[in-house]
Amino acid sequence: MITTLLRLNNLNDEMMHIQKELNSAVKEVFHQAMINVFLAYNRCNEDVRHAVLPFDITSQQFNVLRILRGQHPKPATINLIKARMLDKMCDASRIVDRLVQKDLVNKNINAYDKRAVDIIISEKGIQLLKKTDKEIDLSAIISASITVEEAEQLNVLLNKITAGKD
Repeated sequence: MITTLLRLNNLNDEMMHIQKELNSAVKEVFHQAMINVFLAYNRCNEDVRHAVLPFDITSQQFNVLRILRGQHPKPATINLIKARMLDKMCDASRIVDRLVQKDLVNKNINAYDKRAVDIIISEKGIQLLKKTDKEIDLSAIISASITVEEAEQLNVLLNKITAGKD
């Protein structure tokens, strides 16, 4: 009887040890997934940065120009730009000011609310994006590494992660 109890106790200890190892392995898989998401983001971001470099704009400026083109001909506000930017930590006001200096966007006081500023992509900005559209294939950044089916699967998984986070 004591031998049976000792065996049950040892079995229980083994099961607890296995459960801890499983929990640790599961955590490790999620940790590795998180690291891979960061690494993939950094790689894509770096590839975009290199792609827009010849156009004398940063990847963040490129993102703002694309947002404004999508909004065109309606003006955008800084808050709208911030909400749609890929990099939520950047200073959208400063990026817009630099684009104004390059004559790629125009800033005007809102006719109805003097405190608000309307931001519109300029003709020069539209022409620059037309040029980048011809010369930069953003999909090529990942299409060289994964198939269409894998990209679809990746989109589903990433949408699950980002759903409801904004």
